[in-house]
Amino acid sequence: MANSVAGVAPSVVQVHGRRRPVSGIAYGADVVITSARALGREDGARIVVDDGRTADGQLVGWDPASGLAVLRVDGIALAPANRSDSEPRVGQLAMPIARSWSNAITASVGIVAVIGGPLRTGRGYSLDRVIRLTAPVHDGFAGGPVVDASGRVLGVSTSAFIRGLAVVIPAALAWKHVAHVLEHGRPRVGFLGISGQTVRLPEGQRGTDQDAGQDRGLLVVAVTPDGPASAAGLLLGDVILALDGRAIASTDDLFGLLTAERVGRAVPLRILRAGAARELTVTVGERPAS
Repeated sequence: MANSVAGVAPSVVQVHGRRRPVSGIAYGADVVITSARALGREDGARIVVDDGRTADGQLVGWDPASGLAVLRVDGIALAPANRSDSEPRVGQLAMPIARSWSNAITASVGIVAVIGGPLRTGRGYSLDRVIRLTAPVHDGFAGGPVVDASGRVLGVSTSAFIRGLAVVIPAALAWKHVAHVLEHGRPRVGFLGISGQTVRLPEGQRGTDQDAGQDRGLLVVAVTPDGPASAAGLLLGDVILALDGRAIASTDDLFGLLTAERVGRAVPLRILRAGAARELTVTVGERPAS
């Protein structure tokens, strides 16, 4: 375990933003992944590397679903961390790694206790999968790597806990989100241009072949002019039953389906209008930055 920690140490940095220092991971020779919570309202941060040298990190963008921020670092060549090619497994050894207040490397150890999801992270965002660890950690571990016994990155630590267990973003998911931020400046999130609220379906609309067992839908209470939903013909008072074949009963259900993969795609939208089920086709837009 000591050798594994020593192997990943050059890829772990300390990040000083407006708030308390956290850790970060070298994603590339000039790119750092860290926790957006450390940055406050600032556009960047000071990065301290393994040998004590410092550099300025400029914010490229951040992912509101995971809370990960991406920084571009100039003047210092970083040692990119090695991501594990294997899927994490419940029961396997997992070691969160961080930089202490003095920039010394620090580690904890536990096992992967739970792999689950999706996890709602606020404002309609969600993570498809999360890992929960038994390892004891503190806020300074946020943004740092969680490695396996060979020192390869299994995930990225957050500052969140569920029932006392630390929440970790799987490496494959974190790397995917970071790639989107580097390409677009922020992750791509789908957009329909509606507001809605959950309603119970009338008795006569329950148990049909397509909507079997569904007793709730999403009532459309506002439609953005010239938005994707408006262009598809969605009206106030319609009840959304499904998007792309997946049942919708709440705004969380809808946001969970508006993933980057659906942006720009024309997908089926099943609705209830005046007591009758209908099929529309909507081209998913991209949520504006605002």
